[in-house]
Amino acid sequence: MAKTKILYITHEMSPFLELSKISEITRELPQAMQEKGFEIRILMPRFGNINERRNRLHEVIRLSGMNIVVDNNDNPLIIKVASIPAARMQVYFLDNEEYFQRKHVFTDKEGKFYKDNDERAIFFCKGALETVKKLGWSPDVVHCHGWMSALVPAYVKTAYKDDPTFKDAKIIYSLYADKFDHEFHPRLSEKALTGNMKTEDLVNYNSADYFGLYNGAISYADAIVLSEENIDEKLLNIVKKSEIPVTDCKNDAEFENYCNLYEQFSSEELETVA
Repeated sequence: MAKTKILYITHEMSPFLELSKISEITRELPQAMQEKGFEIRILMPRFGNINERRNRLHEVIRLSGMNIVVDNNDNPLIIKVASIPAARMQVYFLDNEEYFQRKHVFTDKEGKFYKDNDERAIFFCKGALETVKKLGWSPDVVHCHGWMSALVPAYVKTAYKDDPTFKDAKIIYSLYADKFDHEFHPRLSEKALTGNMKTEDLVNYNSADYFGLYNGAISYADAIVLSEENIDEKLLNIVKKSEIPVTDCKNDAEFENYCNLYEQFSSEELETVA
């Protein structure tokens, strides 16, 4: 039986960028799954405060050179890669000078939310899926972590649903105690449209805030993971109303619950269900 392929999409990962619990989970979980026999790939943005020299990032020429369209503007995508030798893992970094080469991650030095954080997220989500296509690697599971990956479920289930790379992929979305009060550009859902998508495909994202992003992601997910204590009650209520399967991994130090969830989505299991 072929290995189950898991794609991790995250905006942070230790040791490259450590902002929250997400960085810890996305560092340990892929390694644990790789050791259990799963095939993995990891994608994250190359933010400006990630030290290229110390982390030994280098450009992957064969993957670079694409343009990602955001709000009718072409934006060059550069792909870089770094290794974590102790874990025998590679991490792919999506880079763009305009969107990511800044000293701060999501807010400026005065703590103000960047006005183009919506476009940065759109660029990252679209760029991640295009990169995986170019890798020629079809994931069985796409596991998203953090608000910056919130458009991935919508894209996989609409614009990319007939693409051979993603047509059989299942979406898992992890929830964390990461609530914020910042708002995105009110045209977020309009800017995020791509391919043959229709306005109604992104209606759940319309509030263009924390809950809007997660409400949209949840509406397209095949499974939800509770990864941390103190997740916002309003967010948990959205999950409850969605009636999507939920896996509690808050105290899953050995990652067994994650493993069981992934195995449900193995090729053999999917064929049985079909």
